Amino acid sequence: MQASILTLVFIAALLGAMALKYWLATRQMRHVALHRNAVPATFAATIPLAAHQKAADYTLAKGRFGLLSTAFGAAVLLGWTLLGGLDAVNGAVREVVHPRLGDMGYQLALLAAFAAIGGLLDLPFDLYSTFRIEQRFGFNRMTWKLYLADAMKNLLVGVIIGLPIAALILWIMGATGPLWWLWAWGAWMGFNLLILVLYPTVIAPLFNKFEPLADESLRARVQALMARCGFTAKGLFVMDGSKRSAHANAYFTGFGAAKRVVFFDTLLNKLSPGEVEAVLAHELGHFKHRHVIKRIAAMFGLSLAGFALLGWLSGQAWFYQGLGVQPGIGAPNDALALLLFLLVTPVFGFFVSPLLAQLSRRHEFQADAYACAQASGVDLSSALLKLHEDNAATLTPDPVYVKFYYSHPPASERLAAMRHQPA
Repeated sequence: MQASILTLVFIAALLGAMALKYWLATRQMRHVALHRNAVPATFAATIPLAAHQKAADYTLAKGRFGLLSTAFGAAVLLGWTLLGGLDAVNGAVREVVHPRLGDMGYQLALLAAFAAIGGLLDLPFDLYSTFRIEQRFGFNRMTWKLYLADAMKNLLVGVIIGLPIAALILWIMGATGPLWWLWAWGAWMGFNLLILVLYPTVIAPLFNKFEPLADESLRARVQALMARCGFTAKGLFVMDGSKRSAHANAYFTGFGAAKRVVFFDTLLNKLSPGEVEAVLAHELGHFKHRHVIKRIAAMFGLSLAGFALLGWLSGQAWFYQGLGVQPGIGAPNDALALLLFLLVTPVFGFFVSPLLAQLSRRHEFQADAYACAQASGVDLSSALLKLHEDNAATLTPDPVYVKFYYSHPPASERLAAMRHQPA
């Protein structure tokens, strides 16, 4: 009875999420297409019509592709769950691997098989997005050689880092009793904090070159800004982002004393020193308002709730049966529970995503206000417009779509808020 109820709830949630996604996507595409032929009055003096139309076409191309990938993703999810895909893979792996490698070997093999199949299913969509859509609009600079090299490096990182943490979580699930989820949560949080420290110096350099910022004038300007803001970093670096994409960005990475400031080379090529300073001041605003700490704390809280829920569900036979999987009797079901939980949680989490997006937009407004106080609001406005134009970000998004998906406010709202900041 409980299994049947879960099946019905899951189907209803999946259909509801699909319907909502399609409604939002079609609203966005209609709105962007309707405003394609005229630059909004606010931007008429700064954004050429050709750039505005390119942004509209880019948005529409990604939107149409998104409809296809959303439908495919839902079909794959049904295939894994109610249509018996995960059950079949689990049975095959258990039969072949468990007698030879025991409980841990079988469970790690199941996770690896799931990841491999999922990766192969997603591969055509990733290739099309990179080599067709991004290529068509002049953003892709990825070669096939680099793409394959990245794939091998990602696989290597997954094996070296992913398998050990997966093995640790699985061991905790099987060895620490009813409160395993609390110990597993602690291990997972410790792992995430360790990655924050290791990523800048160990993982990121596997994929990109990071060189110290050579422009002495810009370096002095940036260091003066950080001194005014009471911020310290381990270094200022330029990343060769241009070898993969024409998109520009700047970010902080690391944690605690390991923090670094990283500029994409594409960003430095497109913005003036004053605009770079303003963009960096915006990022410093996130630290000043403790947005990073708040997000880490939120991640801690949500993951604790998730592990607690998984701890309860993993002991319920109806959880497996209601999602199309028959739990094993002669082998542990911990990896199976993990996979089912990771598969279905996003379906239900989708409905609360607007709350997280709204919080993120609020943080962006606060960071903008801080940047206007510490640097030049005029420079921040001009940098924002340049980045929108260069990244082909639409200036006319659908308002409902924005409220549901956008983690950053639309350019029109950000510029309007900046104009009201004290000079």
